[in-house]
Amino acid sequence: MSLQATLRALADPIRREILNLLKQGRLSAGEIGEHFPVTGASISRHLSVLKDADLIRDTREGKFIYYDLNASVLEEILLWVSDLKGVNDNAEEE
Repeated sequence: MSLQATLRALADPIRREILNLLKQGRLSAGEIGEHFPVTGASISRHLSVLKDADLIRDTREGKFIYYDLNASVLEEILLWVSDLKGVNDNAEEE
């Protein structure tokens, strides 16, 4: 996992909303696209960025591709952020 790719993926509000949608369970690209006023090509690009950052996984079933969260990468990011917060808290106490 590249931290830079992950942070870049998380920087976009549409991609963050896609992750929020996927918290409820897996969705197809079409189902994801129904929630946004952008083109299918734009949704496809957002999904590609999220997949490249390993934040989501895809599974092909027939003619559909379903997407779901990759929780392990999210946990790694949370640990990293928590570690940063801990360092800042200790620095403020000195």
